[in-house]
Amino acid sequence: VQLVESGGGLVQPGGSLRLSCAATGFTFSYYGMSWYRQSPGKERELVATINSAGGSINYAESVKGRFTIDRNNAKNEAYLQMTSLKPEDTAVYYCNALRTAYNRKYEYWGQGTRVTVSS
Repeated sequence: VQLVESGGGLVQPGGSLRLSCAATGFTFSYYGMSWYRQSPGKERELVATINSAGGSINYAESVKGRFTIDRNNAKNEAYLQMTSLKPEDTAVYYCNALRTAYNRKYEYWGQGTRVTVSS
C-alpha cells in the first residue's frame, strides 16, 4: 500500500499549486480521500475530504472558495487544487485514504509534500 504526494513547492502569495496523490496497493475507489496539513508547532488539520464516488465534498473554513479537492478513480489519484495561496497555507500536506467496513477502519497516509507560500 502506498500513497505518494507530489506537486508541492515554493509559491508566492496569491499563486496556485496543484497537489496530486497517487495510490497503489488497495482498491482506491472504495476509499474516501482527504488532504490534511501540518505547520510547525501546530496539530495536523483536515483541509478537504471527498467520498469514494466523488459526490460528497467538504472543506475547512479556512480554505473554502480557494481549494478544490478532486479524484480520478480510473487513475487511482486524488488532487488538491490550491489557489489564492496565503502565507498561512504554508505546511506539509498529507494525503489520506480511509474506509470503514465491517466495523473495521482501514486508513493509509502518504509521506507528505511541502508547500511554502512566501514572497
